[in-house]
Amino acid sequence: MKDGFYSEIINDILMGRVRGKQDLHREKIRLCRKYNIRGVPPDSEIIKHLPDNLEEGERELLLSVLRKKPVRTVSGVTVVAVMTSPADCPHGRCVPCPGGTSRNTPQSYTGFEPAAMRAIMHGFDPFEQTRSRIEQLRAVGHPVDKVDFIVMGGTFTARNPFYQEWFIKRCFDGLNGFSSRNFVEAQRMNESAESRCIGLTIETRPDWLRVQHVDNVLRFGCTRVELGVQTTYDVLLYKMKRGHTVTDTVLATKLAKDSGFKVCYHMMPGLPGSDLEMDMESFKTIFEDQRFKPDMLKIYPTLVVKGTELYEQWKKGDYEPLTTEKAVSLIASVKAFVPEWVRIQRIERDVPSTHIDAGVKASNLRQLVQREMKKQGKQCRCIRCREIGHS
Repeated sequence: MKDGFYSEIINDILMGRVRGKQDLHREKIRLCRKYNIRGVPPDSEIIKHLPDNLEEGERELLLSVLRKKPVRTVSGVTVVAVMTSPADCPHGRCVPCPGGTSRNTPQSYTGFEPAAMRAIMHGFDPFEQTRSRIEQLRAVGHPVDKVDFIVMGGTFTARNPFYQEWFIKRCFDGLNGFSSRNFVEAQRMNESAESRCIGLTIETRPDWLRVQHVDNVLRFGCTRVELGVQTTYDVLLYKMKRGHTVTDTVLATKLAKDSGFKVCYHMMPGLPGSDLEMDMESFKTIFEDQRFKPDMLKIYPTLVVKGTELYEQWKKGDYEPLTTEKAVSLIASVKAFVPEWVRIQRIERDVPSTHIDAGVKASNLRQLVQREMKKQGKQCRCIRCREIGHS
């Protein structure tokens, strides 16, 4: 009976009777009744039943309807996040930081983010993380021929150099589908693999990106660095026990750009001691001051999470977090003046709202910001918002 369900729904898509997710849902319900099927088969099951003899155009038509979250690969590449094992930062622990070895999670992560949960499930083995994610994406209709790696989990350049090389090698092995004898072989084999690494990003702190670090990650094939800048005020960096200065950010940015990397800044509005005016000034500074000017931006409003020093400050009444309303207003204003050559990649963390004690709990923050901008008659001109396929 199920064979009839799959062949009929595939034919409906090819004949143009099913054109989108709403049509697909209605047709699945109708066919489940027709074939007396209990439980509606997910789209991934339909993808598994696609005939092998389809022409390329037919297959792409089917996947365009069946693919889950098509925005993930709308840019033409597939982002795969892998996470390093728990390790403490060399400087200690920042006031808002929820992670670290004491909680058996990577630094600055709660362990409940999707990427962190995958990493924990696979014992932080980059090979298994890569294979698992590739298979997940393939199952829901995404192409996996061009992979853009993001190595998450804290200050990558502060890890033991042998661990760094082992980790990246295992990422390449994961794409290749087998273990190579050494790093160079893994890298070379990936040049002709079905899933090729076309981009490699590492996360680090501004004070841990110096010449020796750059030489090493260039050897790995790194193309982009994400710097935990957080703010352009030294007083706020001091209050959050960040352990680096604005000067470190300037030096790291110059070195990264001179070395050919794309640079992404992580910014944290709502830090202890900050206000909306200071946050806005920080964003203006990074795009108006020639010493900064990142290519990409991730905005992470400060969150209060249990087990952090910030949580204790909040409980005592010494810290007032940024509300959702204020975050929406601030980010809408920032997006209105961000230059066209910048890509805003994220505007909130992946932390589930059930694990946020105070701060921005809305999981649809981008939608709220877009609504606010529309109300004000403003438009974001960043690369992502102008990209075909993004709303």
